[in-house]
Amino acid sequence: MIPENTKNDFSKGSVVKNIVSLALPMTLAQLINILYNIVDRMYIGRIPEHATLSLTGLGLSMPIITVVIAFANLFGMGGAPLCSIARGKGDTKGAEKIVGNAFTMLLCTGLLLTIIGLLFKKPLLYAFGASDATFPFADSYLSIYLLGSVFVTVSLGMNSYINAQGFARVGMVTTLIGAVLNIILDPFFIFTLGMGIQGAAIATVISQFASAAWTVRFLTSPKAILRIRVSCMRPCGKTIRDITTLGLSNFMMAITNSIVQVVCNATLSIYGGDLYVGVMTVINSIREIVSMPVSGVTNGSQPVISFNYGADKYDRIKTAIRFMAVSCIVYTTAIWGILHLFPVFFIHIFNTQADLVEAAVPSMQIYYFGFFMMSLQFSGQTVFQALGKAKYAIFFSVLRKVVIVAPLTILLPRWITPAVNGVFLAEPISNFIGGTACFVTMLIVVRKELKMAEQKE
Repeated sequence: MIPENTKNDFSKGSVVKNIVSLALPMTLAQLINILYNIVDRMYIGRIPEHATLSLTGLGLSMPIITVVIAFANLFGMGGAPLCSIARGKGDTKGAEKIVGNAFTMLLCTGLLLTIIGLLFKKPLLYAFGASDATFPFADSYLSIYLLGSVFVTVSLGMNSYINAQGFARVGMVTTLIGAVLNIILDPFFIFTLGMGIQGAAIATVISQFASAAWTVRFLTSPKAILRIRVSCMRPCGKTIRDITTLGLSNFMMAITNSIVQVVCNATLSIYGGDLYVGVMTVINSIREIVSMPVSGVTNGSQPVISFNYGADKYDRIKTAIRFMAVSCIVYTTAIWGILHLFPVFFIHIFNTQADLVEAAVPSMQIYYFGFFMMSLQFSGQTVFQALGKAKYAIFFSVLRKVVIVAPLTILLPRWITPAVNGVFLAEPISNFIGGTACFVTMLIVVRKELKMAEQKE
């Protein structure tokens, strides 16, 4: 069981306090991490003469960027809950083996993604809805970004292991370093050197390199509870399989997001042209901002739930789930009202062109209808992953995006006028159906499992 001197022991003290102590810096880290993309979009949206084309080009690149992030999630978020469970059991050796194998896989996949992405970027971008006008801008950004794929996979993936050990503030610094650099370098490369969208990509790659370097430095230092050790980096089939199986949930979430982005961009390109592809880019950017506290709370809850699951503290698991779910529902209900009342304020963060703002306001109000239902999906997915329930986590990742959103994005524009509204309506419908199904299933499965575990004791 748990050694008495275990650092960051989540089986002791207030459950809520443990979650909040992780959630606050994680929420700030989410904000900082989002700045990598948001700052790019803010500056790109103000490039003289090519603002809308540049912003649309970035939007077309996002599906491929999402795939890179998906692989970081596969080996990062896939192994982090397993590390927390192992720590809860007092198995430090097993936990470090997970860390080492994950690091090896993140390095390898980062390099492979660079090669594959550069080879197939042109046909992919056109398949995603690029036109002859927008392709040069998408290609300019993506070509440079892909050269730094390994920095993205290492910084994002290994930061999950810092957070899993309870060092949420250190994890926040990881993203803070990159974001501050990005904020400084963006205007210099974009405007001072006149490099436009290419400058934004260079700034992002340099920033991600700095974040990756900081992450590796901490995880190889004595300050870390679980370190990257050369002896643990040798690939182990069972360890990689366990990480990959659980990581498929977050991987599929990212991949399905990429699929939906492709379908949305292609459909909007047909019915609304480049303008509405730009509108969707803005809406997705706003979503990243307003979803941040939900991600912070769920990510902060996961190590606490996993640790207590490994330590057989079932009452604490129930308390953590209740706090997480209620907090997320209350917040998303409030933010839905704010988005409905002040849409222009949020749109102006990214673009102030009159035609885009006019098109974005009604689209945004449709897209965010019933936004609170999204929190049910987040909460359910987090619990499944924290307890190692890979099959449920994967199923509901695929259900909402691939089974519901993607088909509706294609079908609804044929039945609704104007057609572009059908694309934006697919999101709230999926939140209601997918969110409810995921959360209710989680309650049934977890209640049954915890009851059986308590009876065994």
